Amino acid sequence: MTESRMPCGLCVAPGSFVLEERPIPQSAPDGWLLVDIAVAGLCGTDYHIFEGKHPYLEYPRVIGHELSGRIVEDGHGFAAGQLVVINPYIACGTCHACKRGKPNCCMAIGVLGVHRDGGMCGRIAMPAVNLIDATGLTAREAALVEFLAIGAHAVRRSEMTADDRVLVTGAGPIGLGAAIFARLRGAEVHMMDTSTQRLAAAGKLGFSHLHAPGDLPSDGFDIVMDATGNPRAMEAGFAHVAHGGSYVLISVVKDDLTFNDAEFHKREMRLIGSRNALAADFQTVMEALKSGAVTEGALVSTALPLSDLPRRIAELAADRGGIIKAVVEIAP
Repeated sequence: MTESRMPCGLCVAPGSFVLEERPIPQSAPDGWLLVDIAVAGLCGTDYHIFEGKHPYLEYPRVIGHELSGRIVEDGHGFAAGQLVVINPYIACGTCHACKRGKPNCCMAIGVLGVHRDGGMCGRIAMPAVNLIDATGLTAREAALVEFLAIGAHAVRRSEMTADDRVLVTGAGPIGLGAAIFARLRGAEVHMMDTSTQRLAAAGKLGFSHLHAPGDLPSDGFDIVMDATGNPRAMEAGFAHVAHGGSYVLISVVKDDLTFNDAEFHKREMRLIGSRNALAADFQTVMEALKSGAVTEGALVSTALPLSDLPRRIAELAADRGGIIKAVVEIAP
């Protein structure tokens, strides 16, 4: 950053990503705080934006919603320099969902890097209620919390128990997060993916029940969790749910999905949507990181400075099978 301007990672249009100089925010609205970004994770959402595949996006957009940062000035119970995790889901607080304690699916939600400009930059302003004390974590660990919370939330939504046999389809970062927290629940966890690279990465994280499509137990799974982002795979997942089981859709796609109603009712299947995460899920992840149950070193495959991102984002998007998590270090 110069004295008054900072580079921001801007997706101008599908396939076009640049660093654009913008003014550094010097003040925040009432109830908000300025945060200097430390580390930003790259995830499937960012790659989908770059590729033009995200269903809720208008260009141009500053990407970045997996964020850690440091408080700029004292306020709202936070101290200058304090490390925080940023909850990127800015809710209205007044709609039906918010009143029911579900700000993750607020009817007017503004997700950083999707509905509004994100944090792939030096500094942003955030509502104080969206900041979580990250004392005890490193800046990199804190930047992993949001994506892991997606999986933790899906596991919680599933009402999973240690007696369940679970299938996670899609062994990318979100699928791995779901699998990690399913394993922490004590469940027997299976993973399926078309990519041998991704299955190998899952194996390095200690998962042993690894399957290619077509290589699954015939009696199905108590809980199936889809993290593929592929409509055909999502539709195929219905067949893997055991009688009395549940199907959790973590993925979101533009397409309509269809399923056989007779099979759905015969199995008395539950279909569950899982969107974003809640404060409780962020805390679950942070406790797992602090205890060592989840480790940053096992998840971060690539770290790069923001200045390298324009020339490397296409490569990273194309190599998702070989990367668990890439992080951009802005001011660690």
